Amino acid sequence: MTTEESDLVFASAIEAARAIRRGEVSSLELTKNIFERIEKYNPTLNAVVTILKDDALNRARAADEAMAKGELWGPLHGVPCSIKDTIEIANVLTTAGSPEFATHIPKRSAVVVERLLKAGAVIIGHTNVPLLAADLQSYNEIFGTTNNPWDHKLTPGGSTGGGAAAVAAGLSYLSIGSDIGGSIRTPSHFCGVFGHKPSLNIVPRQGHIPPPPGVILPPADLPVIGPLARSAADLKLALKIIGGPEPNEAIAYSWNLPPARGTVLTDYKIGYVLDDPLCPVSSDVKEVLSQAVKSLREVGAELEEGWPPGVNPSDQHNTYRFLLASTYAYDLRNDKLEVFRKLATKKDGSNLARTAWAWTAPHKYFLRANVARIEARAIWQGYFKTHDAFLLPTAFVPAFPHDHTKSFEKRLLVTKEGSRPYWDILFWISFATLTGLPATTAPIGLTNDGLPVGIQIIGPYLEDATPIDLAGILTDINEEFQPPEAYKT
Repeated sequence: MTTEESDLVFASAIEAARAIRRGEVSSLELTKNIFERIEKYNPTLNAVVTILKDDALNRARAADEAMAKGELWGPLHGVPCSIKDTIEIANVLTTAGSPEFATHIPKRSAVVVERLLKAGAVIIGHTNVPLLAADLQSYNEIFGTTNNPWDHKLTPGGSTGGGAAAVAAGLSYLSIGSDIGGSIRTPSHFCGVFGHKPSLNIVPRQGHIPPPPGVILPPADLPVIGPLARSAADLKLALKIIGGPEPNEAIAYSWNLPPARGTVLTDYKIGYVLDDPLCPVSSDVKEVLSQAVKSLREVGAELEEGWPPGVNPSDQHNTYRFLLASTYAYDLRNDKLEVFRKLATKKDGSNLARTAWAWTAPHKYFLRANVARIEARAIWQGYFKTHDAFLLPTAFVPAFPHDHTKSFEKRLLVTKEGSRPYWDILFWISFATLTGLPATTAPIGLTNDGLPVGIQIIGPYLEDATPIDLAGILTDINEEFQPPEAYKT
C-alpha cells in the first residue's frame, strides 16, 4: 500500500474523489486497496457478502482511462461504494437475506444504483442484512452474521448493519441503505458513522426488496432509501446524486435539495430532548449526549429543551408502530386470520399484539392512523417555523450483543439500569419516520466502554441539508469520525 492509499483508507468519499481527479491516486489503486482490506478483515467481520471484485476492478480501470482522456463521469468518479443487499444490482445476486430469493438475479438495477453509477461510483458489492430487512441485527441463513467492527461480540445493528460496518471498517467509502425502523440511523449509531434518513419519497425506492421483486411501489408512508458515510458532506453529496423523482415522473417535475438554513452554528435555533420516561436512555449513552449538548452551549448555540408544543410522544410512537406493522400485513395468510384476530384482543402492549391488531383491524383504523401521520407532520412543521432542528437520541443503548433467539418477544436489551424489551429501540427513531421528516445520525463520541454514540438530528420536511449541515457542525465541535482501533492498520 502506498502512502497515498494509506492516507485515504478512512478518508471521505469526497476526499477520495478529489485525490483521483488530481492524479494523486488512481481509482484502480483505491479499489485494489479496498479488496485487500476486504480479504484481510471481511472473513471475520462479514459486512460485504456479495463481492464484485472483477467487475469493480474493470470499472476502476475504465474510470482511470476516462480520466486520462479528460472525461469526468461525475462527482464520485472512481470511488468504491457498496449497496445494501435489499437493493437490486443488475446481473448481481440480490437476496434481502431471504432463502426465498437465494438465487434472485435481477435484470436491471434499482434507480438509486443507476444514479450512483452515473455519478461515477465503483460498486464493490452488496452488504449484509437480516431476513427481509426485518430485524435490529444483521444475520441470515444465506450469509450468516455481521459483526460490529468495534467489538465482534456485538451487532452492528439492522437492517443496514453490513453497510455501517463496511464504512466504519474502511471497506467502502460510501454505502446505500434503507430505513423504516431506524435501519440507517441505528447501525450508524452502533458503528460510529454518519447516516441520513431522507425526507419521505424524495429518493426512489423502485428495485428495493421487500416487497417482492418486480412489484411496482406506490408512494411510501414510512420507508426510505438513504446513504451512510464517514462525513456529513458525503451524505449531502450522496443525497444530491440519488434524490429526485422516478424516471417516469421526471417528465412532470424535478427536485433540488434546498440549501441549509444557516452557514454557522449561531444561525440555528435548536430544540432537544435527551431522555423521556416512555423510553429512558441508558446512563452511558446519555452521558455522551449530554456532553455534546453542553459543548454546543459553550460555543454559543441557541438551544431549547423540551418536546415541541403539540407533540404527544406516546400517541405519535403508537401511531408509528401501528403503521410499521401494517406495512407487513401482506404476510398474513387467510388461514391464520382468526388466530391473529384473537391475538389482537390482548392488551399487553407486546409487539405480537400490536402486529396482530395492525394486521386485522378494519381499514378505517389504518386510514385514521394515516391521517394522524399527516397531522403529526403538520405539528412538527409548525415547530420548524420558529426552530431549525431538533436533537434527540438515536437509540437508548449502544451496540448490544448478538441475540438470535427466534422469538423477538423473548429478547431483552441489557442496560446499566436493567433489562428492557427488544422493541423499545424503535422509540427514538419513530418520530422522524412517522412524519417523513429528514433525520441525520452523527457520531459524537464513545461511552466509557469504548462504544460509539450517535446523536439524531431531525430537520424540516424536504430541507434535508439542514440536519446534514448541523451534523457536520456538531462533529466539528465534538467528535469527527474515528475508525475502530482494530481496523486502523
